[in-house]
Amino acid sequence: MKPSRNLGKAFALAKARYAALGVDVDAALSILETVCVSIQCWQGDDVRGFENTGAALGGGLAVLGSYPGRARTPDELRRDVEKVFSLVPGVHRFALHASYGEFGGLRVDRDAVLPEHFQNWVSWARGLGIGLDFNQTFFAHPMAESGFTLTHPDPAVRGFWIEHGRRCREIGASFGKALGTACVTNLWIPDGWKDTPVDRRGPRERLADSLDEVFKKRFSQTVHWDSVEPKLFGLGSESYVAGSYDFYLSYAVTRRKMLCLDTGHFHPTENLADKLSAVMPWVPGVLLHVSRGIRWDSDHVVTLQDAVVDIAQELVRNSYLGRVRLGLDYFDASINRIAAWVIGIRSVLKAILLALLEPTAELKRLETEGDLTGRLALLEECKHLPWGIVWEHHCDRQAVPSDISWLQEVRRYEKEVLSGRP
Repeated sequence: MKPSRNLGKAFALAKARYAALGVDVDAALSILETVCVSIQCWQGDDVRGFENTGAALGGGLAVLGSYPGRARTPDELRRDVEKVFSLVPGVHRFALHASYGEFGGLRVDRDAVLPEHFQNWVSWARGLGIGLDFNQTFFAHPMAESGFTLTHPDPAVRGFWIEHGRRCREIGASFGKALGTACVTNLWIPDGWKDTPVDRRGPRERLADSLDEVFKKRFSQTVHWDSVEPKLFGLGSESYVAGSYDFYLSYAVTRRKMLCLDTGHFHPTENLADKLSAVMPWVPGVLLHVSRGIRWDSDHVVTLQDAVVDIAQELVRNSYLGRVRLGLDYFDASINRIAAWVIGIRSVLKAILLALLEPTAELKRLETEGDLTGRLALLEECKHLPWGIVWEHHCDRQAVPSDISWLQEVRRYEKEVLSGRP
């Protein structure tokens, strides 16, 4: 896709505007080309997976809407994701849940999943030249109906889920070995109480012991990383979550695990961007799950809002991009699912671009010298600089739609492919 003549002129003018502030646009775009976002499988099929266990979703998760075109098979899901990749700039990753294995019609329980159940996913990823990430699935299963998994008071139930966690790490490591890029296997459990518990201590002590068992085997960081994901509350766990932020921060620091920070898993008044520089000195890395919580962890499609830009600025200003893995985490069945993916990933990339085009060195100089007036004035001036032209140039160079024309392709795909899925 060749850039238009008018866009070429506009880009040259935009570069000049940024150069006047000491910003090298070409260098910013070179960095943006390396930014990789892990796209979540669960947006494409409403978190149903392919086990066919018949169990309710559970775990405080709820998918609202009935927009037609949900992926019903692994092949359909892969085809949908390929369409998404064709509409966003860059090379990205794909994140799977354990419940998305291909089991050949057999009943394979969670404590028996193996790398061989994901070989089609690995072959697909290898063909696209992308990496895979992984998630244990501690919900939508009869052994999770009580709302407790790794914290369950029954050792047999805990043992079942511990084995599931172990096997998922083996699967994640197999992804890393096969694809030559380290897989992040993320652990989140729904365990908690709807009403105020008397015993807060017991579940958390059991959780610590269970996690130690799950993580007992060590893997090379060249193929595998572990992350643990906290949450403030969920449906059915409004009063108490065993895996809270304080618990998992402490665990990640003492056990040298990545900490997953989900933008929807905190109180609405908390600033996740501020947490990055607070935790980075103590953990080996952060997995960022980017979603858009509205009043609670409602997992709305990511848009280019202040919270996302704030996070991107923290990553760029503090040179954290190399220590953070970016991933999307939402599911919306009220709109076209392909569009939901595309809007989310393009919004994250736009936020990163905005941060890369900031005159960071000059802003830090003003701050260091105590010129807070100059700092504020320059930050405000940056808000209306022609970053949109730079974005369009980037998309053109990556041979993907630079404007809303991507939606026309999504609608064509909906008419020709998605409409045939009853």
